[in-house]
Amino acid sequence: MKDLPYFTDEHHRVREMVRDFAENEVRPVARELDAESRFPWENIKKMGELGFLGAPWSEELGGAGLDYLSYLIIIEELAKVDASHALTVSAHTTLGTSPIINFGTDAQRQKYVPLLATGQVLGGFALTEPGAGSDAGGTRTMAVEKSDHYVLNGSKIFITHAGVGEILVVTARTDPKPKKRNHGITSFIVCKDTVDLDRALDLGIGHTDEIEKTPGVRAGKKEDKLGWRASDTRELILEDAVVPKENVLGEVGHGFGNFLKTLDSGRIGIGALSLGIAEGALNESLRYTSERKQFGKPVASFQGVHFQLSDMATEIEAARHLVYHAGWLHQRGEPYKQEAAMAKLFASELCMRATTKAVQLHGGYGYTTDYPVERMMRDAKVCEIGEGTSEIQRIVIARQLLGELVN
Repeated sequence: MKDLPYFTDEHHRVREMVRDFAENEVRPVARELDAESRFPWENIKKMGELGFLGAPWSEELGGAGLDYLSYLIIIEELAKVDASHALTVSAHTTLGTSPIINFGTDAQRQKYVPLLATGQVLGGFALTEPGAGSDAGGTRTMAVEKSDHYVLNGSKIFITHAGVGEILVVTARTDPKPKKRNHGITSFIVCKDTVDLDRALDLGIGHTDEIEKTPGVRAGKKEDKLGWRASDTRELILEDAVVPKENVLGEVGHGFGNFLKTLDSGRIGIGALSLGIAEGALNESLRYTSERKQFGKPVASFQGVHFQLSDMATEIEAARHLVYHAGWLHQRGEPYKQEAAMAKLFASELCMRATTKAVQLHGGYGYTTDYPVERMMRDAKVCEIGEGTSEIQRIVIARQLLGELVN
C-alpha cells in the first residue's frame, strides 16, 4: 500500500503504536468479549493511559494534543482487530466530547473535558428516540424551563455509553410548538453514575465524584446486538431530570444545527471504522487463502480468489482516500459535509461487501467463531445504519450537489 500525502512521520508513529496495542491487547480478548457482550474496562483504562480517549484535544484540557488525522488512524487501526474498541473511542470522542469542545462555554470545557479527555469517565450523545431516528427533528423528549433549571422528560434509545458513561449530551425540545419541526431543540449536559460502578472503582477508571450527578437520569435496557457486542448500547431514561441552566450546551433552541455538525464529524469517524474493518477482513482473507489448500494448491492461487481479493483491495484504497480527504478538510477548518457523507456511505457499504467476501473466501470455516471474519461481518452491518443510514447519506450528498436548484 502506497502512502497518502496527508501523513507525516508522526502519523506513522501513531499508527505503529496503535497497531501494537491492537495486536497485543485487543486481539487476544476480542472473541471472548464479543461472545459475552462484555465491555472491555481493562483495555479502556489502557487506552486512556495511552491518550486514545482524548487524542485530538489540547494538552491543556487533558488531551493528547494530536491532530484529527491521528485520531482517525487510532479508530482505523483498532477496527482492523475489533470494531467495538474502535467504536468506544469514536463515540466517546466525537459524540460525547466534541459537542462540549465546540459549543460549550469555557466553564463547561474546564469542568468536563479533562475528565473525558483523560478517560477518567466516558461520554456519550443521546439523540435517537423511539420515534426519532433518521428524523431527528421529531424529538419528543421535553425540557420545561423553571426558575434556574430545566426539567427533562423522555427516553432515548440505541445510545452508546448510556450505561457505562457518566457525562452525556442529550437533546430535548424546549419549544413545544416551533414554527418548523427542526427548531426549538436544545442540547444539555447531564451526568449519572456508571452502571459498572464496582468495576470502575476497582480499576480506578470510569467514575468520578468530582461532578454532581443529575437527578432523574438513569440507564435503561441494554441492547443484545448483532454486532459491536463489546460496546455498551442502552436506553437512556429521563424522568423529571433536573438540569441546571448552566448545563445548557450552546444556545437555547439551536440544538438541531449543532448536532448536525456533530454528526458530520462523526460520519468521518464511522468511515474510518468501516475502513478498518474492511482492511482487517482483507488481511484475514490473505492469510487464510495463502495457507488453506484445495486440490493440492493454496486457495490463493485460483483466479476466482484473485478477483475477490483484488476487488476488496481496490475498494479499500478508494475508501482510504475518501475518509482521509474528509478528515484533512475537517482538520483545516474547511467545509466537509458532502465529503464526510461520501466517505461514510462508501466505506460502510464497502465494509459490508468486504466482510461478506471474506466469509465466502473462508468457506465453511468463515461461518464459525474459530475465525474473526464472522464477527467482522456482524460488526459491518451497523456501519450502514449508525450516524445516519446509507439512505440519509445519499440525501445529504444530493442536497449538497443540488443546492439552491431544488429550493
